[in-house]
Amino acid sequence: MSAAKKAKTIHNGNGADSSAILASVKDYYGKVLSTSKDLKTSACCAAGKPHPALLEIFKKIPKEVTEKFYGCGSPLPFGIDGLRVLDLGSGSGRDCYAAAALVGEKGSVVGIDMTDEQLSVSRDHASEFCTKTLGYKTCNMSFIKGYIECLTDAGVKPGSFDIVISNCVVNLSPDKKAVINEVYRALAPGGEFFFSDVYCDRRLPEHVQKHEVLWGECLAGALYDKDFERYARAAGFADPRILSVAPIEVEDYELMKVVGQAKFYSITYRLFKLPNLLETLCEDYGQAVKYKGTIPGSEDAYRLDAGHLFEKNKLSLVCGNSAAMCGEDGLCWLSKHFEIIGDRKVHYGLFPCGAKDGSIQVTDSGPGGCC
Repeated sequence: MSAAKKAKTIHNGNGADSSAILASVKDYYGKVLSTSKDLKTSACCAAGKPHPALLEIFKKIPKEVTEKFYGCGSPLPFGIDGLRVLDLGSGSGRDCYAAAALVGEKGSVVGIDMTDEQLSVSRDHASEFCTKTLGYKTCNMSFIKGYIECLTDAGVKPGSFDIVISNCVVNLSPDKKAVINEVYRALAPGGEFFFSDVYCDRRLPEHVQKHEVLWGECLAGALYDKDFERYARAAGFADPRILSVAPIEVEDYELMKVVGQAKFYSITYRLFKLPNLLETLCEDYGQAVKYKGTIPGSEDAYRLDAGHLFEKNKLSLVCGNSAAMCGEDGLCWLSKHFEIIGDRKVHYGLFPCGAKDGSIQVTDSGPGGCC
């Protein structure tokens, strides 16, 4: 199937033509932008500094790869040695190169992108980076062409990845429901979708959704955050967790007039695939977790999300969902880093996770974006 025909098969939920959106995005990132300095908003440079360990890895990545990188966070979890990672909309490949270092020689990384120019950059340096810079015997990363709404067509098999990452890409898709459903299918049980993207505090009007420059700048396709969480739950990710939130500034005056009072944010979400373990609410089973301090970069404490920081060797009472995410029944990829105390034989009612007013709360926790 040709790229044009395949684009037309992607359902669009925003009211704009899917094939036109995909063509516009490919042109913007493949031809219009030369480097990240050409962007008109802070959407692709929204969060704070990445973890120092990531900064050290970034320094080793070829300059052409980093200059062609456009993202709104650093969706790269630590402690993923030996795991299989898929990067949606991998672009020039910066996050794949970093992930290749984090998973080690026994792990693997695959990047998928629809833009020939970006794929060319990512592929050009892959082998030399893995074998010479990282010292591996063979290259542990590869890049494939395809649409993130159609991972099956690109050869991604069900349950073939432990971690899926994405950096400011899902908002560019005309069919975000399909992307989320495809990610759930691609993940193995116990896997996680760990990603940063652009969200809005409201549903955007049609004239904003159809604005060509705002599509390329990752704003026109920004989902209302509550709609995203509804889509995630419908796909099977029963308890979406927010790791960090950072505001996005629209700096171009003409674009400011288009978006009006809409507020945009870079949010890093964690979505776990834990069938039959996650519930729609935080339930109390009298469970506790103890972090072992074994995740590189988080030896003293580990942040699961914006509301949960686990100090090494300290018992922390948690709801059933948090216990599952930390490794209950040994299913989640995090299980080797935690000790789970208790089971679900006795239910004590709703777990007191704290009241929330539903609004987006800016945080300073979790990985940052600009470097």
